[in-house]
Amino acid sequence: MESNTKDRELLLTRTLNAPVELVWEVWTKPEHIARWWGPDGFTNTITTMDMKSGGEWNLVMHGPDGTDYKNRSIFKEIVHHKKIVYEHDSSPRFTATIRFEEQGEQTLLTWHMLFETREQFIQVVETFKADEGLKQNVAKLEVYLAGRIKK
Repeated sequence: MESNTKDRELLLTRTLNAPVELVWEVWTKPEHIARWWGPDGFTNTITTMDMKSGGEWNLVMHGPDGTDYKNRSIFKEIVHHKKIVYEHDSSPRFTATIRFEEQGEQTLLTWHMLFETREQFIQVVETFKADEGLKQNVAKLEVYLAGRIKK
């Protein structure tokens, strides 16, 4: 059966120049993810990040204009070094699936976001530039990983 969700999905794949163990660490530890998460110019305060099925992830993204964006997600599935699935519980609602595939000393990252409706997807892309924000997020991850590898 073919998927009928292409009109409400964001998908980004990137080969990261870091081993899967390091990529996993900076994705699953609040002290790391707070330093690279979000589009350019954003900073983060993470109050909860319970990395288990059913665990909560609460963070506030601080926009460059001073606006705070509260985010609440629930982790649905955690497969060590392989996959993280979470439901973003605050508006806009979506399910994110992040896959980590070991490729020697590199990691293939696949980041998939599925929105509830096509209309919501269009609004998030047009209003909040979610597609560009996702690219910036991964670019910030790459820079952060590069800094961790040099140490």
